[in-house]
Amino acid sequence: MAEPVALAALALEAAIGWPAWLYARIGHPVSGFARLIATCEHRWNRPEASAQRRRLFGIVTVLLLLLVVIAAGLTIEAVAAHSSFGWLVLVVAAFPGLAQHSLYVHVRPVAAALVRGDLAAARTAVGYIVGRDTARLDTPGVARAAIESLAESFCDGIVAPLFWLLVAGLPGLWAYKAINTADSLIGHREPRWRAFGWAAARTDDLFNLVPARLSGMLLCIAGGRGWRTLWRDARKHASPNAGWPEAAMAGALGLRLAGPIAYDGVVAEKPWIGDGRTETTAHDIRRALALYVRACGLLWIVAGGVAWLR
Repeated sequence: MAEPVALAALALEAAIGWPAWLYARIGHPVSGFARLIATCEHRWNRPEASAQRRRLFGIVTVLLLLLVVIAAGLTIEAVAAHSSFGWLVLVVAAFPGLAQHSLYVHVRPVAAALVRGDLAAARTAVGYIVGRDTARLDTPGVARAAIESLAESFCDGIVAPLFWLLVAGLPGLWAYKAINTADSLIGHREPRWRAFGWAAARTDDLFNLVPARLSGMLLCIAGGRGWRTLWRDARKHASPNAGWPEAAMAGALGLRLAGPIAYDGVVAEKPWIGDGRTETTAHDIRRALALYVRACGLLWIVAGGVAWLR
């Protein structure tokens, strides 16, 4: 992938995101992935089937998803190669796979609601971006959830898609987005998905191996600190990758993140990440957003720098 195209895609998405009117008219490519995954899950993830059979069909689902997405990406690149406006075709095809703008505008309302003292609205807003129970979260719990989601989504929504765009072009970017969508939908440990979603979860772990560590380093560079927390606490997270940006965010902001979390009414006793304050506030969310913006700026520099070197 020509790096100026990656830089232009970053700039376009930062400027307009994925507009609501466009989503209302045509949806989003990720919605198509979700429909395919849901169809496969409905047909092949039968509770009466053995775990081995469900795992096999989970692998088939991942392969089918990758086949469709990679073929589509290669087709678009072939069309662009024979077009006088090929670079524009690539930019338009790539920018929906990035999420700088949309992540920012989803996290900001959480801070705004807390500033107003409207805890109910803050719980609702943070519920759109996290999977945990939010109904009983207090103000620090809401703020921590928003900051943790921002850190993890910095990798999943921006660094990893851009990494795979630079490494493998459109097929790489959209293959990553497809697998990441599959992981979020079926890559869970609950009995229903444990076997069927195994391939999606493991493939997502593999795809995020490098981007997660890059995300952590970018956040530490943007924050000017956090390295000690990054190296010490990144592996405390249950995920082999999510702990890297989360530990970097905790260290850069001087906070403690993670800790006990409730899912579907069941409390998971997760370890704390970081050794700073636990009484997080709306101000900390705003600090996290400012750090996030600086880290995104570093990505622009990286994309432009690689283009200049070539």
